[in-house]
Amino acid sequence: MSFPLSLPKDAPLATLTKPKPTLWEIELHNGQDSRLTPTLVHALRGLLDAVELDWRSQWRGVPAKAKDRSAAAGALIIVGRKDQDKFFSNGLDLTQVDWNGNFFTVTFNPLLERLLKFPIPTICAINGHGFAGGFMLALACDYRVMTDGSKRNAWLCMNEIDFGAVWPHSFAGVLNAKVGDNNTRRKIALEGARFTPQEALAAGLVDHLATGNTAAVLAKAEEVALLVGVKAASGVWGLIKNDLYHDALEFVRRDYRSTTSQIEDAAVLLRSKL
Repeated sequence: MSFPLSLPKDAPLATLTKPKPTLWEIELHNGQDSRLTPTLVHALRGLLDAVELDWRSQWRGVPAKAKDRSAAAGALIIVGRKDQDKFFSNGLDLTQVDWNGNFFTVTFNPLLERLLKFPIPTICAINGHGFAGGFMLALACDYRVMTDGSKRNAWLCMNEIDFGAVWPHSFAGVLNAKVGDNNTRRKIALEGARFTPQEALAAGLVDHLATGNTAAVLAKAEEVALLVGVKAASGVWGLIKNDLYHDALEFVRRDYRSTTSQIEDAAVLLRSKL
């Protein structure tokens, strides 16, 4: 497979590179703030497929009983637009998704599910603000490295409570899986609290802070990726996560079942009026 790979091909919104033999990197670059549109989400899902395909081609080439399985290691970094230090992602672009009743069930939830079960470690390089869907995207990753905010303010926040947007089941599932403290979950979901990098680290929302700009965040994310990427060499990283996040995955799929039930109820009502 050749890199870089950008999707969609006609107007790229995300780009996949391979800076090292066992390291892949996806950069979001939808405008300056990388808002999550249906097109960008589908692009991310396609790039995740490309990462897994490339990693598996390496993993299968290493004998199962080989003493040195370093070639089967692997990790993925997801970062916001690299030529700025203000945003990781400013969340869902509601001008494109609020009218689409299938957005979560068909588009966004499959992305969250993919990340929750991804077969190699995923590290989110939060190089600026992460709001709403952008924050949720970061939580779905295995590790989070965030700017320390010394160069520019950076917050993590789920602000749906402030503009009256109901959470899909998938958001609650990811939050419950990744944030263990009930008071912190309450602050995130019901208070719309804005977490500074230092507050996010203290609450366990991120694993590391990096001093400086996007380059510094990426450097720390790469350090983490190379350290934990060796754990993918056994081939069971994703299989263990599938069990570890079983409840969250059920929440992700519940949106689909709820939508299906609503459609069926509407069909019954319609037939009753015929």
